[in-house]
Formats: sequence, structure tokens, C-alpha cells
Amino acid sequence: MSAFQFFLLLLIFILFYKFFKQLFSGEYPKRGVDFEAKRDDENISPIITTTRPNFNRQIPREISRFQELKALADEAIKKEDYLEAQKALQSALIVQKDDSETLGKYGFVSIKLEDYKEAKEAFEKLLALDSYDDMAHAQIANVYNKLGLADEAIKHHKRSIELDSDYAPHYFNYANTLYDLKENAKALEMYTKAYALDSNIEEAQKMIEQLS
Repeated sequence: MSAFQFFLLLLIFILFYKFFKQLFSGEYPKRGVDFEAKRDDENISPIITTTRPNFNRQIPREISRFQELKALADEAIKKEDYLEAQKALQSALIVQKDDSETLGKYGFVSIKLEDYKEAKEAFEKLLALDSYDDMAHAQIANVYNKLGLADEAIKHHKRSIELDSDYAPHYFNYANTLYDLKENAKALEMYTKAYALDSNIEEAQKMIEQLS
């Protein structure tokens, strides 16, 4: 036997000796027993975790059809596409027929389209919901004036002023109706009151100069 072969045999013997010594010493981690690190920074195989789907999480609520239609109407109004806005608001009122804000906007766009019959119905419904809405009284007064219903127009103009006597446009709108009715003296009085409350209403100043 050569020296090299003897060296290999000795090396194999030493390796087998160490293996069997560790095997029977109980120092190997046993199946079913967790490995505990002897130091805080000892490397341990990473734990792979799986995330189960959480079926209880809150799903963001979708925008309701009503809100979607209102948003479409607002966008159309910004673009001055009043016909498209009216269609969207009509659909919104089918979903929620008594929504005050939507009724007010529907009346507004109907006036812009000179669809006074629709505007009248919208403001009548609005006032049925809230008879103290001074803006609704002012708007329906303008509509009644366009429809040639002077008595109704004057009644609602006066009511809008009763509800908010410090709001200049109420006097200005009333003055316009009186001017259409050829009641120039009363119209001048209302234009003057409107301008006294708000000097930014340039049209009121022009009418004062014209009627004076």
C-alpha cells in the first residue's frame, strides 16, 4: 500500500468516525423539533408565508347612478351644453325625484333652454319641498313673467324679497318684470334699491339712468 492510499484510507476513517459520533450524540436537530438559534444574529432559514385573500375587507363603494348623472350634468353646465345637462338631470330626477339641488339645477338649465314649462314645474316642486327658499321664489317669478303670468310673477318676487330683503338681485329681478309690464316708476324704484345694496350690478345703474 502506497503512502497516498494509506492517507486516503485514514481520511475516510476520520470522516466516518465524526459522522457516527454526531449521529448518536443527539446533537442533530430531530424531526418535529424546532431549531432554536443559539445567538440573536444566527441565520435561520426564512419562513415562507402565504397570504390568504381577505374576503372581509371593505370594497370601495361604486359611485351611485344618481351621483354619476349629477356629475355629468355639472360637466355639461360648465361647457354650457344645457340640452345635455337637462337630459342628465331628467334621468337623475327619475332616480331621486325630490332632490332639491337637482330640481334647482333642472329649473336653471330649462330657463337657459327657454323651456319655461319644464322650469315652472321644477320650481313648483322645489317650493313644495321648501316654501322658504327665496331663490326658488325669485326663479319661478322670472319664469311666470316669461309665461305672461304677471300676477304670479309679482307675488313670488315680493315673497323672495320678504325672505331675504338684503339680497340685491331679488330687487333687480323684480324691477325687470315691472319694466316688462311697462310699470317704469316702480321698476326705477326697484332698480335703485338693487343698486344701493350692490353697486356692482352695472345693469341696474344703466336702467336707473335710462328711466330717470
